Amino acid sequence: MADQLTKVPRVIFRTQLPAQHVAGQQRRAPRTPLSVCASSGNGTSLLPWQAAMDEVKKRKDLKSIMIIGAGPIVIGQACEFDYSGTQACKSLRQEGYRVILLNSNPATIMTDPGMADATYVGPMTPELVEQILDKERPDAILPTMGGQTGLNLAKNMAESGMLDKYGVELIGAKLPSIDRAEDRELFKQAMKRIGLKTPPSGTASNIEEALAIAAEIGRYPLIIRPAFTLGGTGGGISYNREEFIAQVEAGIDASMTDQVLVEQSLIGWKEFELEVMRDLKDNCMIVCSIENVDAMGVHTGDSITVAPAQTLTDKEYQRLRDASLAIIREMGVECGGSNVQMAVNPEDGEVMIIEMNPRVSRSSALASKATGFPIAKMAAKLAVGYTLDQIPNDITQATPASFEPSIDYIVTKIPKFAFEKFKGTKAELTTQMKSVGEVMAIGRTWQESLQKALRGMESGLDGWSLPKGYKRLPKDQLMYKLRVPNPDRMIIMKQAFEDGMTKEELFELTAIDPWWLAQLEELHMTEMWLLEQKLSKLTAEELRQLKGRGFSDAQIGRLVGSSTAAVRSHRKALGVVPSFKRVDTCAAEFQADTPYMYSTYDGPCESAPTNNRKVLILGGGPNRIGQGIEFDYCCCHASFALRDQGFETIMMNCNPETVSTDYDTSSRLYFEPITLEDVLNVIEVERPEGIIVQFGGQTPLKISTALQQALDDNPIPTASGNGNVKVWGTQPDAIDEAEDRDRWMALLARLDIKQPAGGMARSEHEAFDKAHALGYPVMVRPSYVLGGRAMEIVYNDDELKTYITTAVEVDPERPVLVDKYLDRAVELDVDALCDQEGNIVICGIMEHIEQAGVHSGDSACSLPTQTIPTTTLNTIREWTVKVAKALNVVGLINIQYAIQDEQPYIIEANPRASRTVPFVAKAVGHPIAKYASLLMAGKTLKDIGFTEEPKPRHVAVKEVVLPFNKFPGADTLLGPEMRSTGEVMGIDYDFASSYAKAQIAAGQKLPMSGKVFISMADKYKADAVGIAKQLTDMGYQVVATRGTASTLMSAGIKCESIFKISEGRPNPADYLKNGEVTMMMITSGGDEPDLRDGKDLRRLALTLQVPIVTTIAGAKATALALKAMRAGPLQQVPLQDYFPDYKDDSNYLMVGMPKPAAAAAEAPARR
Repeated sequence: MADQLTKVPRVIFRTQLPAQHVAGQQRRAPRTPLSVCASSGNGTSLLPWQAAMDEVKKRKDLKSIMIIGAGPIVIGQACEFDYSGTQACKSLRQEGYRVILLNSNPATIMTDPGMADATYVGPMTPELVEQILDKERPDAILPTMGGQTGLNLAKNMAESGMLDKYGVELIGAKLPSIDRAEDRELFKQAMKRIGLKTPPSGTASNIEEALAIAAEIGRYPLIIRPAFTLGGTGGGISYNREEFIAQVEAGIDASMTDQVLVEQSLIGWKEFELEVMRDLKDNCMIVCSIENVDAMGVHTGDSITVAPAQTLTDKEYQRLRDASLAIIREMGVECGGSNVQMAVNPEDGEVMIIEMNPRVSRSSALASKATGFPIAKMAAKLAVGYTLDQIPNDITQATPASFEPSIDYIVTKIPKFAFEKFKGTKAELTTQMKSVGEVMAIGRTWQESLQKALRGMESGLDGWSLPKGYKRLPKDQLMYKLRVPNPDRMIIMKQAFEDGMTKEELFELTAIDPWWLAQLEELHMTEMWLLEQKLSKLTAEELRQLKGRGFSDAQIGRLVGSSTAAVRSHRKALGVVPSFKRVDTCAAEFQADTPYMYSTYDGPCESAPTNNRKVLILGGGPNRIGQGIEFDYCCCHASFALRDQGFETIMMNCNPETVSTDYDTSSRLYFEPITLEDVLNVIEVERPEGIIVQFGGQTPLKISTALQQALDDNPIPTASGNGNVKVWGTQPDAIDEAEDRDRWMALLARLDIKQPAGGMARSEHEAFDKAHALGYPVMVRPSYVLGGRAMEIVYNDDELKTYITTAVEVDPERPVLVDKYLDRAVELDVDALCDQEGNIVICGIMEHIEQAGVHSGDSACSLPTQTIPTTTLNTIREWTVKVAKALNVVGLINIQYAIQDEQPYIIEANPRASRTVPFVAKAVGHPIAKYASLLMAGKTLKDIGFTEEPKPRHVAVKEVVLPFNKFPGADTLLGPEMRSTGEVMGIDYDFASSYAKAQIAAGQKLPMSGKVFISMADKYKADAVGIAKQLTDMGYQVVATRGTASTLMSAGIKCESIFKISEGRPNPADYLKNGEVTMMMITSGGDEPDLRDGKDLRRLALTLQVPIVTTIAGAKATALALKAMRAGPLQQVPLQDYFPDYKDDSNYLMVGMPKPAAAAAEAPARR
């Protein structure tokens, strides 16, 4: 080793000691439990928190509590609030309270019928919430678990007098506390009262006031922060007057109270967050400090963040800590968690307070997973009267919640973006959040946790190295992208180091603290050293150092010119294997009872695996468009069901936002990237009987074939002695048969099942030949895609040429699929369950509202179907059974069909869980993900009592939520590439009412009167006649462009005719700006002028918050919904009323309750 070290600077292998936490080569032995401080009446010794529990009791005056959820997943408010809400439901039910839940999101665990006593999945408006208050009569509402949605709704109900009318109390945060924290002017005044600085600023409710504040501050750039919004929505950075006016207008529109804060820019300052807890006795504690790697100017949700803070001195940290405690007290947060954001001037240490959230926040989930301290659970208990010293720490069972977490590792969070899905938008980061997900990693050094997080991103990275195919930037672009924050800046800094730039130069360009840059420079120097080495010459100590800095086997192999498998074999031969440490909240001061693990290469292993029957469940990694919370839902259900059957469940995932990574969801938790290397590491330690790969979306499927090969090449005996480790359920080869186009086409030919004409092209020439043979329009897409990535409909050679040269690279290794586009088809989704005996039962058939060509993930859908003939449905049922049997599916399969002229065509099959599973489960009243896990464990459909397709008497409609307001410049037209971030559900006994509920829940402000603008492409003009007639019969006025107006007037419909934008004035834009139009129905003809003018019109409608429908099917459904709304008020009905016989044997695990006595007595017989 000494000889090797002479080749590189000594600093490369320096031990990195993170600030503000305990670290070392080996953790200390755990302390014995806290000394006894009291005795019970019978002489039994009590721990301090146990004694405190005897002194004060929870509130007995409250019997039922309503929890407000966060609604659909949107940018800035994602599945971390499902995690928080789930914890709150569990916590309150464990305390014996009746829980009423309101949330419009069907994809979440918290809206399962078994999570609350009454579960309302539907619109979250004050008018419809009042129905729930009248029916359920809760004693209190807990609004702090539902993000900004929950707070704003609670504020509205309180200020309107609704809560007083029904005698309902706000707990967790009172109205004055909410106002002081969320109202920008009140917050500024509060900070002034306690002697804390905020940036020079002023609040404005119109442009004139904002310009006056800007003049007083005296210089640009300026920051605009709207009040009562989430994720910085409507906010931004303005560098000139024109940008400023536009940004202020957007901010006022976005604000619930028409208020924005105009603030002096602190761009370049360091940003920190502290998670704070307070109870009714004024006990306060800091859960965690978090530091942003990016300087101020980037929304904290879009920045790489690290816990605990690394670059503060102890004195600086204590100042921030004292300020946080003063703020939570001044704000009047009586009990629960809050998040405080601060900025520190790197020049002189001056501190400015940015904002405070009087609720569980996005960062609360990260802090909870980083420390093992369940903030939402504790906040719920505090809200009903407990104090911090009365609540035990779940992980140690020897300390109270008032014992502040201390950690001896470093956590790194990296956000994931989807700019590629929104053409016309600059991939740049500001104060308005744009990330769609995040990954978290834990390591003993920041370098280790950073590189683990990067390889967990699933973006082609194996660590902090330039990815394969990276296109190096010329100097001018390199400098620009270093100076302007963007999603790729961390990787671009790697090119900068390779190009010879120093960390001092990078600091000048990026304002990233020199400490972070020094760590990156060490990694770069290590990589340069490694490029000169041979694998066979690397010693055990060198490999241990490399692995301790987070270098993956794939990364090392690429740099030394060897295969990943060879690196793994070499290091294992040298005894270099990971040790798994426990997240214990106390830096090993006390014994950790909870097996919540992370890998490192430092000291002995603490995993202590058992010899029980075990199952490893691979999660879905970071959220992204196309793969979101739905897959986490499936993973959780699998864990609960299999635990109930006596298995020890092992969850492996790297997403800090989710319920799956809660430490008590599974028997054991490994917070690790889902890569082949990391999965094999866990398998070798745990040796489970089965591995479930079909619940985590594409994330585990991408490694399933290689995983199967590794298990075939090197069989691993199970810990329980039941044979070797194997993949459960549908086998990887069958999954590949459905994904590989050539194999898939051959299968359908054998089964005599129709599919749209098409084929695979491995060159540009082949792509044109296929398109010409099929005839335009054609659908083109890469093979093996997720969420319709890079999928387009092309209408001519020019568009195909553009697609091939800009969207994808076509070669034999990366073929594209060219299919005939069925432009008049209706799409269906079918979910089915299959057991090992070949029995197959359909769970649900969903009809898409939008026509084929709109990605299934972006289309509304109805269950049951509404327009499909019985004969066609019977054909689809037959084909579903044939395909599932041919693929030997065990578990779930999703098949998508297109129906044109009553002829079905199969589009694709996914022999795994799909994003439709949670919606179907709630629509039909069966926990189908749990059923699937039991089938993989060897049960049959008969065993679990699911032998017939459910036929609900009600109608469930799913609608999507799209993030176009976050991406200026992107067109709002729906197409074959998925762009939605979340979904809502409406449920009723007829389609129109269900669709209306879904639209309202998705944020569409459907008008009850006014003028509707209609402009239809030629092929839809005839369909517009019926829609317009329905509207005019209901009293709406209709205005249309000349071509559409001519068709309508010829049919006898009264209609006002106006010009298109390109034709003259007045045009639709004038009507929109004048407030004359209350709804728009527009379809595009696809030609260049139509797309250009239409895009401007659609963006204008979005800006003015005028509801817009862009498909003919959506327009038809909307007309029906308006009619249902005018017929009388929509009724809120809990899921439990639709499914009075709902049964879930593992529900007790989901809510964290003891097993029911009857079920416990039956369990041995079942096993």
